[in-house]
Amino acid sequence: MPMSDYVASLRSRIGTDFLLLPGVTAVIRDGQNFLLARHRHSGLWSLIGGGVEPGEEPAESLAREVHEETGARVRIRRIVGVYAGEPMMVTYPNGDRVGYVTTAYDCELTSDAAADGDELLEIAWFPRDAIFSLPRRGWIDRVIGDVRDDL
Repeated sequence: MPMSDYVASLRSRIGTDFLLLPGVTAVIRDGQNFLLARHRHSGLWSLIGGGVEPGEEPAESLAREVHEETGARVRIRRIVGVYAGEPMMVTYPNGDRVGYVTTAYDCELTSDAAADGDELLEIAWFPRDAIFSLPRRGWIDRVIGDVRDDL
């Protein structure tokens, strides 16, 4: 999905300068298998997520982002944690610099998912141990490590 109107408005005033944004991350899993997505802008595997828009509840943002990127619906089970700092900072190919404060939610799919072909090149299920050998965003290791298995 292209840049939101809100972020575009900010970018029109600050250019590519650093912008701190609230985000959401879907930790979609089925038992010990995690659904990851390979992102077009980086080619790296990561969790699915995106930005919280003005007026949205974070859980609404999560459901919207998952649906936009995969066509799927999710059921949120619980919050895994909240993450920020250097690992959550990104410079996009156009030079935009962003830092995210993301709330990660443990979720399960309630409908079929497929990569949108726009933001996501592909999606696939991986067991926890296999994730650490993928070319990936490093911050997901901490998030996946924080997922509790007691559901």
